[in-house]
Amino acid sequence: MIPATFDYVRPASVDDACRALADAGEDAKVLAGGQSLMPLLRLRLAYPDALIDLDRVDGLREIRDEGDSVVIGAMATHHQVIRDPLVREHAPLIARATETVADPAVRHRGTFGGSLAHADPAADLPAVALALDALLLVRSVRGEREIPASEFFVDWMTSAMEPDELLVGVRVPKMGAGWGVHYEKFHRTAQAWAIIGVACAVRRNGDGIEEARIGLTNMGPKPVRAEAAEAAVRGRPASEDAFRTAAAQAAAGTEPPTDLHGSSEYRAHLATVLTARALAAAAG
Repeated sequence: MIPATFDYVRPASVDDACRALADAGEDAKVLAGGQSLMPLLRLRLAYPDALIDLDRVDGLREIRDEGDSVVIGAMATHHQVIRDPLVREHAPLIARATETVADPAVRHRGTFGGSLAHADPAADLPAVALALDALLLVRSVRGEREIPASEFFVDWMTSAMEPDELLVGVRVPKMGAGWGVHYEKFHRTAQAWAIIGVACAVRRNGDGIEEARIGLTNMGPKPVRAEAAEAAVRGRPASEDAFRTAAAQAAAGTEPPTDLHGSSEYRAHLATVLTARALAAAAG
């Protein structure tokens, strides 16, 4: 199908992009890697009045060290994120999860910020950002602000960004010594969307679990933290029994959907199984 007619804007700077967004109003779309937006345009599931292409905007692909955090530019590709030494050292859960995104062709073109801004609960990276307490940096002609990941994802494919705001980067707190990470994903076929995904980070203190962070993919209209499971494993010895006991509460408070790929009950069961596996892998 042929997309509907729209105005095409290709700004050269972040300021130009913000002005273009402000001028275009609510009926504008931002084009980053295009891996999610282009199919929507072709099927006319999205029909913006203006399309703002960020491909020539300088600085949005940079990944930089800022002391106690790493800032990942919104236009950094998945491939770039996976290979970046700062990410691999200080935010390994991001690298681990990004390796599972789609296929190599998509990872070379799709962007880290685009995946988060799309706010699809079945995407891998929103749950990771939530588990890591990331801050999303957005800018407009009115200035810049930071939105915690816990507040950024509002509903299905809906974020806390205003129509004139642009995601420019993501600030991720560095993980210190003692942390182990894992991303466990269940999908029907290779490169498919996750039926369920579990982003897990565990900090050990000797033989015990001092802290655990668990983000769930596709367990509701937005990514969620498995807070009950986190609390249940905190302070327990690092054992399979402790992980299974905690994982039994992984689905508490979630709203898993029912669709062609499985019922809500099936997803709740998968969340229990995958959370136990992710905890065990992250704890070593």
